[in-house]
Amino acid sequence: LEKSGLAEELLETMALLFAKVRGGLAVSVIIVGALMGASTGIVGATVVTMGLLSVPTMLKRKYNSSLATGTVAASGTLGQIIPPSIILVLLGDIMSVPIGELFVGAVIPSLTLVLLYIVYVLIISNLKPELAPLIPQEELDKISKKELYRRVFKVMLPPLVLMLAVLGSIFAGIASPTEAASVGSVGATLLTVAFKKFNKKTFKEVMNTTAQLTSMVFIILIGATTLGLVFRGLDGDALIKTLIDALPFGKWGILFIVMLIIFIAGFFLDFIEITFIHVPVLAPIMISLGVDPLWLAVLIALNLQTSFITPPFGFSLFYLKGVC
Repeated sequence: LEKSGLAEELLETMALLFAKVRGGLAVSVIIVGALMGASTGIVGATVVTMGLLSVPTMLKRKYNSSLATGTVAASGTLGQIIPPSIILVLLGDIMSVPIGELFVGAVIPSLTLVLLYIVYVLIISNLKPELAPLIPQEELDKISKKELYRRVFKVMLPPLVLMLAVLGSIFAGIASPTEAASVGSVGATLLTVAFKKFNKKTFKEVMNTTAQLTSMVFIILIGATTLGLVFRGLDGDALIKTLIDALPFGKWGILFIVMLIIFIAGFFLDFIEITFIHVPVLAPIMISLGVDPLWLAVLIALNLQTSFITPPFGFSLFYLKGVC
């Protein structure tokens, strides 16, 4: 889907749709980032694509560079929490929570996050109008309302249909998450064919990227499992449980500390490493204190989403720096 050029058309059309709103271009970047994230689930792909397409456009429109790059970096990470996301699949596996339930549980928190990003952009753009100038009226007059709505329908429909096909088949109990992933793959391929962007080169690139990502996850998984086995074999988890149990803060205080640990770890570690190293140790402690595992998994996923944009090792920042 990323290779099919749909993202580019989405961005241009959404920018026109929000043209009369101050900060509208940044709002359109957030919405496209959310749709792209939900379609690909891969932060690197979304941030790079959005960076290449939207940063030059925003700078050309005299947007403040910090607002432009910050919006892209933040909206590009939304794929980590909007289902179907990789984090949720990994967390479901590690915490023994049904992945379908996790996807349902993450819908409202992820949409709330998108809404908060939009509210922030609208507030900052109206407080400091120089950060986000409006699109000139002459440019808007070149396109009729009918043509605009036709374009919106054309570019919004494919990603939405794809999301509904993947999530709908899971929510309805027709397919498991693994089977639904194949629905997504076939759907995205058919969309690429429909948009006449399918060719041997694109197909090869997609297969290579998928193989690399899958291999990377499995290599980290093997390393983390080995570390986890040694850690538990030496009673490391029992030691941490004893330390946390001794804290005089009660269930909610301990939950706050666990979330803070994961948040700080996100400044220095990749989300996969945190998921495989920290979560297996911290999650059982919280569950033993009576915290609902499904709710805890969604909380951790939201927390890990920030790890992509927190310096010094925010992956989104490096991806964006690479393309800017």
